[in-house]
Amino acid sequence: FALCGGHISPLLVGAKAFGINVVDVRDEKNAVFAADAMARMTGTIGVAAVTAGPGVTNTITAVKNAQMAQSPVLLFGGATATLLKGRGSLQDIDQLSLMKPITKWATTVKSVPALVPILRKAVEIAYAGVPGPVFVELPVDLLYPEATVREWYVKESGVESATGLRGKALSLYLRGHLYRQFRAPHLELDLPTGSIRLPRIRGGSVNDAVKLVKQAKRPVLVIGSQALVGQKEGDTLAESVRALGIPTFLGGMARGLLGGQSDLQFRHKRSKALKEADVVIVCGFPFDFRLGYGRSIGRRAMLIAANLSARELRKNRKPEIALQMHAADFLRELAHGLGEPRVGLENWFDTLREREAARDAEITAKGEQQLEHINPIKLFRRLDAVVADDSVLVVDGGDFVATASYIVRPRRPLSWLDPGVFGTLGVGGGFALAAALARPKAQVWLIYGDGSSAYSLAEFDTFARHGLAPIAIIGSDGAWAQIARDQVELLGDDVGTTLLRNPYHDVAAGYGGVGLLLTDEDQIDEVLTTAVELSSQGQPVCINVHIDQTDFRKGSLSM
Repeated sequence: FALCGGHISPLLVGAKAFGINVVDVRDEKNAVFAADAMARMTGTIGVAAVTAGPGVTNTITAVKNAQMAQSPVLLFGGATATLLKGRGSLQDIDQLSLMKPITKWATTVKSVPALVPILRKAVEIAYAGVPGPVFVELPVDLLYPEATVREWYVKESGVESATGLRGKALSLYLRGHLYRQFRAPHLELDLPTGSIRLPRIRGGSVNDAVKLVKQAKRPVLVIGSQALVGQKEGDTLAESVRALGIPTFLGGMARGLLGGQSDLQFRHKRSKALKEADVVIVCGFPFDFRLGYGRSIGRRAMLIAANLSARELRKNRKPEIALQMHAADFLRELAHGLGEPRVGLENWFDTLREREAARDAEITAKGEQQLEHINPIKLFRRLDAVVADDSVLVVDGGDFVATASYIVRPRRPLSWLDPGVFGTLGVGGGFALAAALARPKAQVWLIYGDGSSAYSLAEFDTFARHGLAPIAIIGSDGAWAQIARDQVELLGDDVGTTLLRNPYHDVAAGYGGVGLLLTDEDQIDEVLTTAVELSSQGQPVCINVHIDQTDFRKGSLSM
């Protein structure tokens, strides 16, 4: 994924010549968002390339998002010629100082022989331990043919007009520099700080966890995104979860792991279940605000945690059994050690199912309320009935997206893409782009808030140019609703939170898509069906839905 620039043109041309698909976007951050999503969905590294200076700085939010989502991403950044660094050339800044704090490794290449070994090391570092992004700076004079670079040096240095000892010295220096650039052997000196592979921390063992699960009367399993990191498919992991036979809550990228319906999976009242559980297993999910910083789990519960990150494993809450390992590997070993699904949990399941049914009934009732505009709950209930089993759901927004998360269910593993713990708005265009490429035969649904849509609606141009056909649904309520609801109640002013019900469907059409306006609840099914038909014909679609603001998620603002 890339956005072109003079500093990286040879990289793009070379990639195409070697049969590597170059997908050019309209904003550099979306190249990184797309690489992040591609890594999540395929289990292989995602790659992006951007030009020097502002091209690199435009990616910072997306790189940080990939770091916090633990996605292996390789970002190439263009850079000025090696001889011109620090001399005021176009777009020449200290890029490494910006990228080092938000990547596992940031380095610059100084010679052509170093290109391959540095890239190999970068990929290894991106995957090793806790996966994450790496940044490789590529000076432009390492990417062009030697003869072309020599011409540049002669022109820029003025060596042809230099005479006497100065001329000879300059000529010798340039020849020596060219030799080092193109022929000198690479020396492994630019090492990453710290260890690539962290020593495994174990507080207890898988066998200890097996014993606790066997004895538990009210066990609960929570699975987060990290359990799917590096997984090319989630079916074997799903089999392990089913083999455990205990109540399960899924978060982030783990949504869809057990399919659209499962007797083991619960979607509501997680905090209440965690307070009552006697054994809680948290896999690939940090004890952050989503788990009340660990306080959502009852004080008397025996806590088992598996996480690749030693820091996340014990941050805010110290588990009785803490295993620094891939959550998917832990679940497989736990299921194998257990031998057969837990039995004797009928009463516990009944309690959780009663709460689940009661909450679903509440949501259904709210979805039947007649409002001035379309009820978003009713919209999502109809969408859930339309979504195909192979669909990928991309979500980018606040209130509208969070409402969808209660209702619309991914049907298979690796089919839910959200920004992750960073809560980044603007991921939608890049994520949907990657999803459409990773699953070319699947429906890709992009659920946008009207505020968040403006960050990447221009990527409809990218969809159209590359023959991709995601379906975007924009919930237009004329506000940054998640912020406005609490801001108005707590501070008495909606300043900075109001928007217009803009014709976003016309904007998407202007970028090469098909725009549909939905303002009547009686037309929901018709419009969704039309969108699916258009998408199946290869046309990207944007549905602009005029929705009402509701109190469905009142008091849900996280800070």
